[in-house]
Amino acid sequence: MQVKQFRYATDNFSYLIFGDRSALVIDGGAVDEILGFIRDRSLQLETITNTHGHPDHTAGNKSLRDRSGALLMDHRTLAENKPIQMEGARIQVFHTPGHTADSVCFLLDDLLITGDTLFNGTIGNCFSGDHEAFLRSIKKLMSFPVKTRVYAGHDYVRDALKFARYLEPDNRHIDLFLENYHPDHVYSTLGQELDMNPYLRFNEKNLVLFLENRGLPVGTEYQRWESLMSIE
Repeated sequence: MQVKQFRYATDNFSYLIFGDRSALVIDGGAVDEILGFIRDRSLQLETITNTHGHPDHTAGNKSLRDRSGALLMDHRTLAENKPIQMEGARIQVFHTPGHTADSVCFLLDDLLITGDTLFNGTIGNCFSGDHEAFLRSIKKLMSFPVKTRVYAGHDYVRDALKFARYLEPDNRHIDLFLENYHPDHVYSTLGQELDMNPYLRFNEKNLVLFLENRGLPVGTEYQRWESLMSIE
């Protein structure tokens, strides 16, 4: 089973999971490019779904369904059901509320499609208002193996790591990641995220000291998380 990343609307990403015969699309805004790829590979698009319900992620759903006849699978119910089976492969779905209440992530082997829950170098805005749920979701993703590859819903890498450098100016992992960043294929490993993404580093000494120096609460893990989320 393979995964293809498609960029659309400047910084959004669509993902196509495909095998020898069939394909599944996640956040299919890159409609023409996706259908062209499917046609060139003689694939059958079977399923369309999303990481969450924001319109920049769902905008391609109707066109893809109308032009392919694929099943539109509601992402809000996926995590309550069995994993998606596709040509013998098993795609796991995890409910990860925080950015939105309906956010989900998809795991195929060591590849994690995170939508706007976890970006490369940062996280999504907490539009749900539920910071506790967001922390639980991030900690769930942090528990995956460090070799897990993170494929996000947007390319915010440069701005994200500019902010990360502001928080940890001596963190060499930020520069190491940027040296190998290329906008044509954007991903990170979870190990890289743990080394450079401040929203996964809320227990690290340097960040705790940064928060303390600004008079922000750091007594508990949740206080450190909220304090970090409050910085602009």
